[in-house]
Amino acid sequence: MSKQSSVGKLRVLIGCEYSGRVRDAFIALGHDAMSCDLLPSDTEGPHYQGDVLDVLDDGWDLAIFHPVCTYLTISAEWCYTEKAGLKVKPGTLFGAARKEARKEAIAFTEKLWLSKIKRVALENPVGVLSTQSCLGKPTQIIHPNQYGHDASKRTCLWIRGLMPLRPTKLIEPRWVDGKPRWANQTDSGQNKLGPSKDRAHKRSLTYQGWSDAFAEQWGGDARRTA
Repeated sequence: MSKQSSVGKLRVLIGCEYSGRVRDAFIALGHDAMSCDLLPSDTEGPHYQGDVLDVLDDGWDLAIFHPVCTYLTISAEWCYTEKAGLKVKPGTLFGAARKEARKEAIAFTEKLWLSKIKRVALENPVGVLSTQSCLGKPTQIIHPNQYGHDASKRTCLWIRGLMPLRPTKLIEPRWVDGKPRWANQTDSGQNKLGPSKDRAHKRSLTYQGWSDAFAEQWGGDARRTA
């Protein structure tokens, strides 16, 4: 795996991001970064509201993708049966429709991964990409507690043309019956964030510690060359 340059201004695409966190972390270090999502950006900054495939071939030096994980995770697997229709909330896909949605989500993610961009990182929770897509096993699995956050969330990174991400600040857990637990977890290990209208929005936000690590380790401080 090649080592990326630590200096020099890069054109960076942050695909499937509406928070602007990763984009802004790169901009803060002097890079030319743009986020892209079907939703508008939560914060002001360079943002293309639309399909990331529209801008995929625009000459980027580096891309970081966060494809929507709804149909890529291994949670709610029971929804892929026809009987699930008796239990799901109105508007929730189940059975054959959900299987088709997963197929489309995998195909979309593969297009991102197979882009002509030389340096690519793709982030997603543990799910079906490692077994049902061309991506194969992830390059590494990271946790927010390795990057300064009191939280646990197993997250996969598939990396091409970049070095694996290095931990920046380890946060120790509390211990419950001999098992590690972080602040986002109950004593039994479940996520504390309960059902709400904005639950998916909150859970999809990239941790600031990850955003900073992406920019610092994969982009470097371009301001030094200005």
